[in-house]
Amino acid sequence: MQAQTPTTLEDLIGIEHCKIGFYQELQSKLELLRQSNLELESKRKEIQALLDGITDLMAVLSENLIIQRVNHVFAQWYPQMEPVGRHCYEVFRGRSQRCEECPAIKALDLDRVVKDLCIYKVGEEFKHYEVIASPLKEGSAGERRVLLFKRDVTLEKKFQAQFYQAEKMATVGVLAAGVAHEINNPLAAIHGFAQGLKRRLARLEPQVEGELFNDFQEYTETIVKECLRCHDIVRTLLTFSRPHSSGMGRVDLNQCVTDTLFILKHRIKERSGMGVQTSLCPDLPVISGDESQLKQVILNLLTNAFDAVADKGLIRISTLEQKNKVELIVADNGSGIPEGLKEKLFEPFYTTKAVGKGIGIGLSTCYAIVQQHQGTIRVESSLGKGASFHVILPGAQEP
Repeated sequence: MQAQTPTTLEDLIGIEHCKIGFYQELQSKLELLRQSNLELESKRKEIQALLDGITDLMAVLSENLIIQRVNHVFAQWYPQMEPVGRHCYEVFRGRSQRCEECPAIKALDLDRVVKDLCIYKVGEEFKHYEVIASPLKEGSAGERRVLLFKRDVTLEKKFQAQFYQAEKMATVGVLAAGVAHEINNPLAAIHGFAQGLKRRLARLEPQVEGELFNDFQEYTETIVKECLRCHDIVRTLLTFSRPHSSGMGRVDLNQCVTDTLFILKHRIKERSGMGVQTSLCPDLPVISGDESQLKQVILNLLTNAFDAVADKGLIRISTLEQKNKVELIVADNGSGIPEGLKEKLFEPFYTTKAVGKGIGIGLSTCYAIVQQHQGTIRVESSLGKGASFHVILPGAQEP
């Protein structure tokens, strides 16, 4: 059937009205579409802003652990690396096969969110990461995927470790307060009898030869001086639980090293196969500190070095100046410290020594004393290559 041709003016006017109505409706729909696109673009920008505000690394993995997509945080953590198309264990861990107890595999197998905490090396530093793996709905092709979140919690773990350290120090303080009185009693007796011997030395001088008398005089003075220092050591045990106002003064760290080595000279002579080398900075600035406490730090570090090298080995003691700071280094070529034990060395009652060789408060005492002196102490070690302890203390201000 052929369409009728409009012949009257009314028919032509009706057709024009229909066209106008169609154009108006089309324009209205185009305007709605434009507004919808603007809303979609606004939503897209809003979602993108939310994603950009996420500080966790996000990655979408296939079921065979190939990275399909990452967010902007990846480029911040791993600059100049293209992850898409590579296995996650290759990118994140530098491995050729998947990790044991992989949270992404667990999430896919269990079909639920899986959380994990892992530690591995990034560059030159060990990082702590909190990992959350969440399975995604199957795609159109039926493939399974998992969304991986990684959050760097290294700083949180460091603060947590400092908090635990403070708690342990307080625990040791409670114990120290209980035993300090019992230790001071025998010390007072030893000190008293040593003073009595010192007073009687003048009567012995005409009766013994000069070299023997000088030895007795030196030994007696050393006993008296060390009894006083032991009294200070007992006093410093209380620094674990509360601040302590000690006798701070201007201290020559080189002299502290020399005095401590003098105390240990008989122990050094007993080990003929062990060597001790010193390299003390001749123009070392004086520092502000408690001399007896600093000698205790040096004594503990040297004692640990003696135990590390056993009967054969070398211990090096050196002092350095660096930008109004003084550094003491006690190094040995012993067996070294495993990587996983370094963070535990300064914990009270933690020890790697055999039963009867130590109770694990030497390094924790050093840590407390150095902290009280506004300094830092750290250890550097490689297994089988010895260890070195670095104590950095601020120089004394000009009077």
